[in-house]
Amino acid sequence: MSTFGARLHAAMEARGPLCAGIDPHGALLHAWDLDDDLAGLERFALAAGEELAARVAVVKPQSAFYERFGSGGIAVLERLIRTCRDAGALVLLDVKRGDIGSTSQAYADAYLDQSSPLAVDAITASPYLGFGSLTPMVDTARKHDAGVFVLALTSNKEGPEVQEARTPEGTVADTVLDRLRDLNAGAEPLGSFGAVVGATIAGGDHRLDINGPVLAPGYGTQGGTVEDLRRIFGAGVRHVLPSTSRELLREGPDRLAETADRLNERLRGLTA
Repeated sequence: MSTFGARLHAAMEARGPLCAGIDPHGALLHAWDLDDDLAGLERFALAAGEELAARVAVVKPQSAFYERFGSGGIAVLERLIRTCRDAGALVLLDVKRGDIGSTSQAYADAYLDQSSPLAVDAITASPYLGFGSLTPMVDTARKHDAGVFVLALTSNKEGPEVQEARTPEGTVADTVLDRLRDLNAGAEPLGSFGAVVGATIAGGDHRLDINGPVLAPGYGTQGGTVEDLRRIFGAGVRHVLPSTSRELLREGPDRLAETADRLNERLRGLTA
């Protein structure tokens, strides 16, 4: 298997940069005329996965919306992961895990060891117990040709109190970006360790060129636009995965393919 960065680069070239979130909010289940229960979750998730995974580079389920249904919800998540990977999409599981020592290793084994029933291509992770706490995830990702996307500059209003805090090396976010740049040094055509940078952040003087991918949540319904992506990322936008869930899913299953194709075509124009 090639590295996650190489697989992602090829997938984006072939299918476009759109990252499709499959987040079964209760309101979305109702919008699809489904009950907010395990049966509704299963119908929603698998229908969305079957429709989207054949046409987008990356599918991103948010684990919490499956976990809320207990073991049955996790079983649906396992089926969704298999469905999407079998259709050729890379699966980025949004779990935002962050812990230390053996617990961090256990999370890495759960999601990045390809023998696990929950194995995916990449996960999201939080560095706020210190970037070094992610070492088990980084090492396991390298071993299994997987990827890790690390929270750097999120667009929630509470984020700056930590991410923009000053250290002797700059801001906390700058430190995270520096560590990712180090991990990706020399990788071609793209590193496997990405940053999470919101599509609605104000911007600033941060160096976002990490020789790796950038996940940009907040595109679409949450307010992020193509113009925001150009403003925030500049020439580096070619390595950005704009992510949206509600923009894709809110109009129901009949328009999923049409909406995904339209959004992807718009985003392809970023590098034209």
